[in-house]
Amino acid sequence: MVSRKQFITRSGLLALAGSFGIKAFSSSRTQQKKNPFSIMAAPAVIATWDNRKATQSTMQKIMDGKSALDAVEAGARVPEADPDDMSVGYGGLPDRDGNVTLDACIMDYLGNCGSVTYLQHIMHPISVARLVMEKTPHVMLSGRGALRFALDNGFNKENLLTERAKAAWQEWLKKNNYSPEIDKHNHDTIGILAIDKLGNIAGACTTSGRSYKMHGRVGDSPIIGAGIFVDNEVGGACATGLGEYVMKTLGSFLIVELMRNGRTPQDACEEAIHRIAKKINGFNANQVGYLAINKKGEHGAYAIKKDFSYALFQNNENKKLESDYYVR
Repeated sequence: MVSRKQFITRSGLLALAGSFGIKAFSSSRTQQKKNPFSIMAAPAVIATWDNRKATQSTMQKIMDGKSALDAVEAGARVPEADPDDMSVGYGGLPDRDGNVTLDACIMDYLGNCGSVTYLQHIMHPISVARLVMEKTPHVMLSGRGALRFALDNGFNKENLLTERAKAAWQEWLKKNNYSPEIDKHNHDTIGILAIDKLGNIAGACTTSGRSYKMHGRVGDSPIIGAGIFVDNEVGGACATGLGEYVMKTLGSFLIVELMRNGRTPQDACEEAIHRIAKKINGFNANQVGYLAINKKGEHGAYAIKKDFSYALFQNNENKKLESDYYVR
């Protein structure tokens, strides 16, 4: 039987705990709430657009026992070095002054991240971003500072403007119409998310930005929480399309937080697009596409308009898929 003194003492402790927002419970009678994301998924890789070469490279690293971080870096380097991919790296379309300027970021399962913006003359900005994460106390380096950092760390200075990209830019100069259409023929960003054999997740995002942009413009791709976001307790998300829309709504962070609160990856991607539609006038003049994957290996994809494709490597199958979309 509990004495009056014991009752008063226990009541006082409970009240004190409540005042600090602490939940009091009996460990012998109350079980802690189970983490809904605790089930370990098999390795999986997802990437914006039809980047099956990138997802192949990413998955190969995972199968070789590499971490998700190593894997997404390797995957992003594939389109960065491809002169026929005019969305990033070597062969990327230039700004309106004819300069190829690159943005990239990378994020690991511990929440560490690195980023570069407005980087010129370096073929692999994703690898520079990783070194920013690992060798500096900073998250982001930009412009000449990012270039100097890259050169100091052994990267070579190169001409990234291919003859094909130069010809496209010169043709654009005749029209001088700053309204590039982002679709399956002219997209702008490579985002990759991967879950490795240990169930850890990492993400990478790399781009040459919007074609014929104003010199100095930076989009969402190198911004943690906009172009990409990873939380190892929940999952990750990445974006492609018009970066200004993504930055105004912080879409990748939003998607991860929605998943944390019980939404499926698909529901979360759809809500992020709905947020753009609600907040931005004339949103349907441009494209944004989101991808997400949770720790269970479930994925989602959604875009403003049709023609947003993505690559998914899961269950020993590397395939191209088409995203559902908002504007019909």
